[in-house]
Amino acid sequence: MRSMYDPIKLKELKKAKETWETDLSKKLAQTPERKKEFRTPSGIEMKRVFTPEDIQDLDYLENLNFPGNYPFTRGVQPTMYRGRLWTMRQYAGFATAEESNKRYRYLLEQGQTGLSIAFDLPTQMGYDSDDPRAFGEVGKVGVAIDSLEDMEILLKGIPLDKVSTSMTINSTAAILLAMYIAVAEKQGVPSEKLRGTIQNDLLKEYIARGTYIYPPEPSMRIITDIFAFAKDHVPNWNTISISGYHIREAGATAVQEVAFTLANGIAYVEAALKAGLAIDDFAPQLSFFFNVHNNFLEEVAKFRAARRMWARIMKERFKAQDPRSMMLRFHAQTAGSSLTAQQPDNNVVRVALQALAAVFGGAQSLHTNSRDEALALPTEDSVRIALRTQQIIAYETGVADTVDPLAGSYAIEALTSEIETRAWAYLHKIDELGGMIRAIESGYVQKEIQESAYQYQKSIENKEQIIVGVNEFVMEERIPFEILKLDPELEKAQIRRVQELRKRRDNEAVKSALTRLKQVAQGTDNLMPAILDAVKCYTTLGEISHALREVFGEYRESIVF
Repeated sequence: MRSMYDPIKLKELKKAKETWETDLSKKLAQTPERKKEFRTPSGIEMKRVFTPEDIQDLDYLENLNFPGNYPFTRGVQPTMYRGRLWTMRQYAGFATAEESNKRYRYLLEQGQTGLSIAFDLPTQMGYDSDDPRAFGEVGKVGVAIDSLEDMEILLKGIPLDKVSTSMTINSTAAILLAMYIAVAEKQGVPSEKLRGTIQNDLLKEYIARGTYIYPPEPSMRIITDIFAFAKDHVPNWNTISISGYHIREAGATAVQEVAFTLANGIAYVEAALKAGLAIDDFAPQLSFFFNVHNNFLEEVAKFRAARRMWARIMKERFKAQDPRSMMLRFHAQTAGSSLTAQQPDNNVVRVALQALAAVFGGAQSLHTNSRDEALALPTEDSVRIALRTQQIIAYETGVADTVDPLAGSYAIEALTSEIETRAWAYLHKIDELGGMIRAIESGYVQKEIQESAYQYQKSIENKEQIIVGVNEFVMEERIPFEILKLDPELEKAQIRRVQELRKRRDNEAVKSALTRLKQVAQGTDNLMPAILDAVKCYTTLGEISHALREVFGEYRESIVF
């Protein structure tokens, strides 16, 4: 590997630095630094100063290259935001389809450039709103979608051939995608023109969130069936958003977020190859979803390291030939776990800095959290401020006018390489354990995250890590604005709607569709056409999920201590 630096100049630099440090040590004896050592949340040392000596092994063309060129460290597009700004999404959904549709229309009027749908827990877990297990949760953390009728209302007046839609849904992703396709068909929009993303990432559910239904094997089958179906029918759709966001929210470090997310990606690619798909047929439709936390420099470096690693994984491990298969395209969301109920206006500042880190890191799509999300679902005022944060970054700061503006910073390049080195070590360990599914089943991944979460919490409690307004700069306060409160009558209205739907639909067609779905599930044919047929005759999400439960069973978590 060729270094970017002259060896003679590096020797001169080393000698000059030694002289500088000798002089500095005398000053430090009188005025010491704030801490004995400075480290990122991942434990990476932040040196007093970084110099070319810290990146002397870097080869520009091999390790960085130009934007749009392998290994895509500097971005997946040659012009990045000079050509088109990132998609500005605001993750939204609550109560009923009518209420959420109003919020979507409001956000689009305010300049949002893509939809991002949040679903309530019953929808995520495959239960209809009138299921006893859904009681008290209908519409609470997202919108309730029981049937195609709800999806029609949710998307009413929104031209699906002109908007990109992200759906944060996993276990029931196939059903919601089928509903979206069916609504588009009713609008006269062919599925080939649809653009968007479904999260569809079950492995991270086993690791960090818990909204799984089926065991890993049938879950992986559903995922790869979606890959195969979308390749032919929804070619512009991202069939999975391999998610590090929730892994980070569970307590992982930036290094662990990169490593475990890419390990999940490897598992999905291996499953698709095992199912008979060709790497370059499905890999261009893979996408990623990362968290943006508070340590600004580490977060920027994290995104650059992840891009470089994924490019090498796809080219060297899986022998991809299409450059699009090697591109790590990602959506970013500011860190929900960093928001505080104390002094909530401070969250506006946190979110602005996190969003800026995502832009410096080269995100393709971005959601900015609202200031009140540690208290309740966000109000219209709060989501508007969050959206305006992105717009100010895009149009007023100038940071989108050049590609990868922090490249070449000694600190950024050194951090990028160090995160990559540490993440590779995790990937090698996971390979030794037999792959990501085995690592999850053994509890290895969960234990690593739990230990990191414990250490981080301990650092807050002993004030090694300052959280403004929580463990320092605390004040007596009252919430300076109104928070959103949901009308409990909305849950009752949603229950009535799904019950009335069952009375007026063609129940013989529903019965036939469910019988067909179970037959397909028992065999090896692709599940998506049968799910799409069931959706079109207004079979409910719960009915489809229960039919698959009968065939696949349910996953029971192994408790890890």
